[in-house]
Amino acid sequence: MAGDARAALLDRCVTFLKQAGFGQLSLREIAAGAGTSHRMLIYHFGSREGLLAEVVRLVETEQRAALVSLVAGDDDPVAVSRQFWQRLADPALASAERLFFEIYAQALYDRSWTKSFRTSVIAAWTGPVEEMFVQLGFEPAEARRRARLGLAATRGLLLDLLITGDRDLLDAAAELFAQLITAPRID
Repeated sequence: MAGDARAALLDRCVTFLKQAGFGQLSLREIAAGAGTSHRMLIYHFGSREGLLAEVVRLVETEQRAALVSLVAGDDDPVAVSRQFWQRLADPALASAERLFFEIYAQALYDRSWTKSFRTSVIAAWTGPVEEMFVQLGFEPAEARRRARLGLAATRGLLLDLLITGDRDLLDAAAELFAQLITAPRID
């Protein structure tokens, strides 16, 4: 029961934050927007930071599901990459992505509330992306290397977009990267 209540509360918080933005809202403001009390948020998530880390985890889960869906619906890896980049580069996601990078930065300092984030921020993505490369015919070790490169490069492009807003150049860079990362291995 408690898990169901926690999940429902998290969903309400995510829904509110997607509408209100992820800015510098206090825990009380988030609670009011989600129709609960700040004490319930503390009970379920420990702190504002713990709640926001869980929000990011849920949004990341949605993004991974979207990637899996794109891969299942198209056998052209460059087209899949292009569609996924367009999804990530959607201005509507910018506030959630800024929160992602804020929590990423806090995880670098080993903040206790980022433990689950540190555990999943790389590992949760590499499996689905490695599988995509294996489906393209790459050996598992090569698929693993390409998955990590793809993850790092995509996050770098996204961070650049959030900082500079240079959409045309970064769309072109993402397109070039998709072509390079899916090209057959050259020895």
